[in-house]
Amino acid sequence: MLTVDVPVENPYRVHIGTRLLERTGALVRPLVGGGRAAIVTDSHVGPLYAQIVEQSLADAGFATSTFTFEAGEERKTLDTYGAILRHLADHQLDRGDVVVALGGGVTGDMAGFAAATYLRGIAYIQVPTSLLAMVDSSVGGKCAVDLPQGKNLAGAFWQPRAVIADVGCLGTLSPEQLSDGCGEVIKHAVIADAALLAALEEHPITVDALARDLPLVAAIVARNVEIKRDVVIQDEREAGVRKLLNFGHSIGHAIEARSRFALGHGTSVAMGMVAITRATAKVADAPANLRGLAERIATVCAAHGLESACPFAAEELIEAARHDKKRHGDAIDLVLPLGVASCTIQTVTLDQFFDLIRAGLSDKELTQA
Repeated sequence: MLTVDVPVENPYRVHIGTRLLERTGALVRPLVGGGRAAIVTDSHVGPLYAQIVEQSLADAGFATSTFTFEAGEERKTLDTYGAILRHLADHQLDRGDVVVALGGGVTGDMAGFAAATYLRGIAYIQVPTSLLAMVDSSVGGKCAVDLPQGKNLAGAFWQPRAVIADVGCLGTLSPEQLSDGCGEVIKHAVIADAALLAALEEHPITVDALARDLPLVAAIVARNVEIKRDVVIQDEREAGVRKLLNFGHSIGHAIEARSRFALGHGTSVAMGMVAITRATAKVADAPANLRGLAERIATVCAAHGLESACPFAAEELIEAARHDKKRHGDAIDLVLPLGVASCTIQTVTLDQFFDLIRAGLSDKELTQA
């Protein structure tokens, strides 16, 4: 088992390895003194793993209950969030008890937000089962639900007591789900680690790679957690440097919303990374290597089964981008690449952002931004 410590205000440990679901109770019990544990999961993950986690928690002395919601980003709503809260109240969880988020990013977001607000905050544990959740959403304490007006518009910062990432769960993902998680893996490499990017080019994360070398995949997951940890500990509340983790996200979230979430988050981020890099390469005085970097990102995405060409017109994305939660007034903070492991955060007007979207999706040159 690999471990990564996250020394934020309320520190916790990320556990990465195999057969960790069976150890959930043993890992949670030293951290939580209460007697009740509520598992939150979805209709895809629950039938696979809930019973294992329930038994592990029971063996550690917890009275367990399980709330299962219908899987899908479209269920990441206030209605589902409210139903989770009612489940916690119905089962009489108190401030000494714990919520266990068992599943992907949607589950982690909603269970975390419910834990952050139930009784003004109780403990929760992240047990991510998707690659996307293991390398990104389970770490850092951001949890939220979507509103009709946009993605993640209601939420909180609430750190878990622990993250338990059993990479054996990746074997039950479809090739498409595994590829989608690779979007965030590639993002971390581009913004922070040239050696990781080179390793991903040489050894893409695929279904065959899982079967052939699961320890290597576990090591890549751990490195991604370290990258996110190193950013989060500098800026837990996303006031500055943590915004670097949003590389590709402003355009990516617009793509995701425009597709009505038919395109996964990682796939949308892949498209967003390529588009913003191509757009930045067209700005006057841009580093000469950026056009090559855009194609390098597109190539490594393709090796991981990710489509990086956006299927929507610029004007369609612009309408969706108007609801980005990162905008402030008529401006938005964007992460612009300078090279591998080198990015800058710039505040631009919405009109400049919209010009970058147009430039990123077209062959027309952009002289300023």
